[in-house]
Amino acid sequence: MKKRSKKLTVLVSACLLTVAGGSAAWAAEAKGGKATYDKLCVSCHGADGKGNPAMAKAMGEKGLNIVGKDTKAKKDADLLKVIVEGAGKMPASGKNLSKQEQTDVLSYTRSLAK
Repeated sequence: MKKRSKKLTVLVSACLLTVAGGSAAWAAEAKGGKATYDKLCVSCHGADGKGNPAMAKAMGEKGLNIVGKDTKAKKDADLLKVIVEGAGKMPASGKNLSKQEQTDVLSYTRSLAK
């Protein structure tokens, strides 16, 4: 159960973390990632990244909040891996995304944790 929770936390972390700095490039990627996040992630992780309570109840998952300090502490590479390969009950949605789209959704999720 602990291992499953950790995987879900990593998964959730993969979808959201703070954007480092305020560069225009990061901001553009974050903006570009919103559409992908809205399409693939919002149903579980919520529009604010704090998790969809109904989905958490239905799935029995507590790691849907991806704006917490655990997620913020994760490296980009670790979060991208979760986005691409999935973890726990999170599907491997990132395999259908280009590298740029993967980076954009990561940037957007990090921006939610500001």
